[in-house]
Amino acid sequence: MARYTPMMEQYLAVKAGVPDALLFFRLGDFYELFFEDAVTASRELEITLTGREGGIGEKIPMCGVPHHSSENYVLRLVEKGYKVAICEQVEDAGAAKGIVKREVVRVVTPGTVMESKVLQEKANRYLASCVETNGRYGLSFCDLTTGELLVVEHDTEQAMLDEMLRHQPAEIVVPAGEKDALYAQTMKDLLGSVLTSGEEKTHRTDRATEVLLAHFEVISLDSFGLARNPLAVGAAGMLLAYLEVTQKRNLHHLKMPAYITSDEYMTLDSFTRRNLELVETLRDKGKHGSLLGLLDETVTAMGGRLLRRYVERPLANKARIEERLDAVQELHGQLMLRADMRQLLDQVYDLERLVARVAYGSANARDLLAIASSLAVLPALKGRLLSAEAGLLRQIADKIQDFDELVDLVQRAIVDEPPVSVKDGNVIRDGYHDHLDTLKTASRDGKRWIATLEQEEREKTGIRSLKVGFNKVFGYYLEVSKANIQHVPATYERKQTLTNGERYITPELKEKESLILEAEEKMVDLEYQLFVEVRDEVAGALGQIQQAAEAIAQIDCLQSLATVSANRRYTRPQIETDDRLLITEGRHPVVEAMLKGEPFVANDTLLDNSSHQIALITGPNMAGKSTYMRQVALIVLLAQMGCFVPADHAEIGIVDRVFTRIGASDDLAGGQSTFMVEMVELANILHHATRKSLIILDEIGRGTSTFDGISIAQAVVEFLHENPKVGAKTLFATHYHELTRFTESFAGVRHYSTHVQEKGDTIVFLRKILPQAADRSYGIQVAKLAGLPNDVLARAREILAELEEGQVQSAVSPQAEMVREAAPTYEVKTEAAPEVKAAVEPQTSAQSSQLSLFAAEHPVVEELRGLDVMRLTPLDAMNMLYQLHQKARGSE
Repeated sequence: MARYTPMMEQYLAVKAGVPDALLFFRLGDFYELFFEDAVTASRELEITLTGREGGIGEKIPMCGVPHHSSENYVLRLVEKGYKVAICEQVEDAGAAKGIVKREVVRVVTPGTVMESKVLQEKANRYLASCVETNGRYGLSFCDLTTGELLVVEHDTEQAMLDEMLRHQPAEIVVPAGEKDALYAQTMKDLLGSVLTSGEEKTHRTDRATEVLLAHFEVISLDSFGLARNPLAVGAAGMLLAYLEVTQKRNLHHLKMPAYITSDEYMTLDSFTRRNLELVETLRDKGKHGSLLGLLDETVTAMGGRLLRRYVERPLANKARIEERLDAVQELHGQLMLRADMRQLLDQVYDLERLVARVAYGSANARDLLAIASSLAVLPALKGRLLSAEAGLLRQIADKIQDFDELVDLVQRAIVDEPPVSVKDGNVIRDGYHDHLDTLKTASRDGKRWIATLEQEEREKTGIRSLKVGFNKVFGYYLEVSKANIQHVPATYERKQTLTNGERYITPELKEKESLILEAEEKMVDLEYQLFVEVRDEVAGALGQIQQAAEAIAQIDCLQSLATVSANRRYTRPQIETDDRLLITEGRHPVVEAMLKGEPFVANDTLLDNSSHQIALITGPNMAGKSTYMRQVALIVLLAQMGCFVPADHAEIGIVDRVFTRIGASDDLAGGQSTFMVEMVELANILHHATRKSLIILDEIGRGTSTFDGISIAQAVVEFLHENPKVGAKTLFATHYHELTRFTESFAGVRHYSTHVQEKGDTIVFLRKILPQAADRSYGIQVAKLAGLPNDVLARAREILAELEEGQVQSAVSPQAEMVREAAPTYEVKTEAAPEVKAAVEPQTSAQSSQLSLFAAEHPVVEELRGLDVMRLTPLDAMNMLYQLHQKARGSE
């Protein structure tokens, strides 16, 4: 029976250990893929699929990529959602007996990419894990490139999904056997992340605890503060076990798990982050046009990543907010200090990711120089911080240690412009190591002797075209053309025959060659050994460098907020402990920045939990209602981030959550209509809002019929106003201007409208919010501005006039009359009485355009005409309907 060759047997054995990954199997200068892996890779990478004899009598599918350019191919596959296992030769081919030993040295997955080519400089790339038990969730997030490790627990699926959406993981690990669980599929569908099975049983609390304690070398979960969070422990332990299996190397740069606390931060669900466009726009998912895009004046990649976390997690602790504001105020007021900070920060590389590569064992000599040059800036940066008065700036300075010895070591050891590869030599500086210098001298002297050999041999032999050359196969040689072969001395030994000449060697040349090559081989090995020693010294200071990197990120964020505040004329908000929001001449930060010189119309805001709890805002589309409401929310967010705000004056009572229900969109994939999406978001708000929350509602009830919509909108207002457990500060924009009549008697409701100036049959939006209710929606005028045909606009005005006069039944166009007269008569048979013919004829012009529900003379009709329906409560309407029903039956 045919068997595979020994090499293919080895391949299959290795592949069995990584069945869910594409195996890059090292053969010489290529990585080869076989069987289904080859078919998949050739398709995804668009490379040639070939075949190879494998000992079974038929060719095995095969494709391959060059070793020196394999990184690009690996990353392309990972970006498409695949895992790639890298299998290397782990013993010297010359010393091997039989097949060279090969092992998987790393599995590259979407969540474990370390290569900078695919990493966003100012965004984290998270690997996540999730453990579910009885509707409760434990989550863990790790950015392998920075060492950040976070954990949290949540009681509901929605809270879990919000957390996942905030971190946007590239890959999510779930317990073995749970990839098809409902919660796992929900995460996958919502996030588009790659779903991966964790190692068997590593999510169990006992096993996860063992993994965490062993890795971080501690004796108790109390070291992490996770003794009472078994699900968080399970998620973190499973994630760490997955990293150890896939990465197969030192992970000491991972920081101890940090629990994501909720009481210290404002809570923002996924709807709010999306609707307020905090980190990306709704239109193109880009950063430009978002709040983060406006605020990002950071100089370092570390600062950029931290600023994103500032935006997504504003503070809810007054002391910490004031601490940040003090620092921002000092930097805001001292232009020279801010300029000095930016100039120094501009010299700092991404220390977080650089030291992670050092610990990971993948840092090269250029990375070490970047670390050293960054650390060399710190003394000057620390000195400027210590001269500041703000307490937070001085605290940041205290986190920065002295790295003079480490900087000196790297700068003495590494040449100024080292090559990318650390295994090809030319990395270590002259004078750093005596024996290396001796080898370098021997190599240089030998090469110098060979360089003079050509001229000496030409003079000795008289062969003017004689050349000295070198290649890896034959080493050094003397090349003579065929025309001069008769002049070659007898001491020359023929080595190779060419078409146009001969190549020779001499005993002395081979001796020098041996010395040179031996020196170079020893030199390369020694240089790599010395480089690793220097890299290990840097790794020894890993914790201190990570702490300094955190300090740099903080100061970069603070100077960014100060720079934006100074450039855009923002003012420091007053942070209060009461429930009031008072904003004078507030502006929308992003819209104002986009206007490019055109003045922004500012507006005031007053909200509290008593007399100004709900601001009911009416007015036409395009008049500025949504912009106004968003700007209030963004001003609150900016204030609680510790940033100045776009207003003349702002008093901000700390808000625990901001909720938004803005815009309309379908969720077709989830089977939800626009109205259903609207109701789901509204339900989330009404279930979770508190008296310290801020709610932004835009056009509640517009996705259904008019009466249904008004009913829902009024019920929502009543719920927010009357329910003592909610009582949240609310901005409620609506086109149902009739709603203002229902809420006139509510003590906490205040009516506002957007100011519109009418000019004939058109309108001008003045963008000003007035303390009065609107009596019209100006829909037709807005439609005119949008460019609807004049015929449509004219007919709409006619219908509107008739509707406002209550003449619904006569609202039929002349064109409809013509159609009616030309329409045929239909004969309909009913199933109950097939012998009876009912003639259904179109209405004539003399008839009503709509069949009347009641005879015109019926007393119930007269009573209906006298009702003011818009002033009826739901209970009154039910009672009235019952009375009318009884009267109708009595008259029959």
